Amino acid sequence: MKELQPINQNVLLELTENHAEQRTASGIIIPDSAKEKQKVGKVVAISKIENAEIVPGDEVLYKEFAGTEIEFEGKHFLLLPYSEILSKVVETESV
Repeated sequence: MKELQPINQNVLLELTENHAEQRTASGIIIPDSAKEKQKVGKVVAISKIENAEIVPGDEVLYKEFAGTEIEFEGKHFLLLPYSEILSKVVETESV
């Protein structure tokens, strides 16, 4: 079995694409080329980074236009520098 292992302070995120057809309120179909790129991904692997604030399985928000998109064994990934991650998505209790 092959797997991707990031090196040099990089993080590998798995991207899930929303293939659902999107429409405006008036019913106009929005083409894929006009849709905003998703900026959230699930951490699959990280290189050896001291005091990393994320672990595999975390969901993170990253900078727009960051990293390199990769298709590997039928899945879509994003390989980006650790410094391009803006925040971790966490669940909180409602008040």
